[in-house]
Amino acid sequence: MSVYEYHVKAMDGTTQSLSQYKGKVLLIVNTATGCGFTPQYDGLQDLYEKYSPRGFEILDFPCNQFASQAPGSEDEIHSFCTGRFGITFPQFAKINVNGADEEPLYTYLKSQKPGIMGSGNIKWNFTKFLIDRYGNVADRFSPVESPRSIDQKIAALL
Repeated sequence: MSVYEYHVKAMDGTTQSLSQYKGKVLLIVNTATGCGFTPQYDGLQDLYEKYSPRGFEILDFPCNQFASQAPGSEDEIHSFCTGRFGITFPQFAKINVNGADEEPLYTYLKSQKPGIMGSGNIKWNFTKFLIDRYGNVADRFSPVESPRSIDQKIAALL
């Protein structure tokens, strides 16, 4: 199994297959617009601009599960992110990353890279999963790891 087997909800409500990203290196991130880590959008956009011509994509999944730090509709979140940070990478519909209503993609990601404590649960916004060109989960990064700090790992997969 790989991430390509999953379907996710786009911001416009349509369902998209992640198989459209076959052959690309992916960074999948749960985000929030009102989080202390929100400025990481700048670093994410820098990585996207640097590596997207080489087959790199960032998939942004807003998540309101942690201290309600992603309030608002998908349109409001998108407007905030494009207006304040100039992001151009794909954003998807809001999801849950833990619990009974968690997005199946995240169930899979956590099963592949359960994290340092081994529980699997996402601890906070801006947890990042790096996916290789074959759809395998190559690495998991905590929210405190900046986009800049994972640049070389992305480059190595490209």
